Amino acid sequence: MTTWMLLDYGEVISQPQSAEDVTAMAVLADLDTETFLDRYWRHRDLYDRGRPSHAYWGDVLDRGFSEGDPLVAALDAADTASWSRLDPASLEAIRALAGRHRLALLSNAPEPMAAAIDRAPWARAFDHRFYSCRLGLAKPDPEIFEKVLHRLGAEPDEVTFFDDRAVNVEAAAAVGIHAVLYRPGTPFERRPD
Repeated sequence: MTTWMLLDYGEVISQPQSAEDVTAMAVLADLDTETFLDRYWRHRDLYDRGRPSHAYWGDVLDRGFSEGDPLVAALDAADTASWSRLDPASLEAIRALAGRHRLALLSNAPEPMAAAIDRAPWARAFDHRFYSCRLGLAKPDPEIFEKVLHRLGAEPDEVTFFDDRAVNVEAAAAVGIHAVLYRPGTPFERRPD
């Protein structure tokens, strides 16, 4: 029996960013949407690994920001909101799982998103919440899975991991975790090997 269910956040618990949210961020950044998205994702890995917000948004907008800049705060708020629409089916599944399994969260997320998740009432169902920004590592780096296993005090075969990205599922499987590629509507249950 699985001891731990380890879930990704983005596009597993949360819904994908909407086009409207992305457009709103592009308007704040004073960039066209295509350019904004290119820069947003090009610099995201370092942000997810702990780069400060003002440095990340400076990279995206190609300008310098000081800590506490109001535009950085507005972009952080818009970015966090864009990832904060939750999938009702996932939330219902989490409530059902909480009585049968120990739950943990593993997300590639910057600090503003991690802080927002930690404040959310639904997150209390998780015994542990792991964020790339606080670990200094990001999926699919195998080391992040090893660190999570160590902190859970679990062997790889005691964990089932759900993620919407195949590369992350493959990396978890490579360290011995039972990993499942999540698609909307997929129940959070271990699949037969």
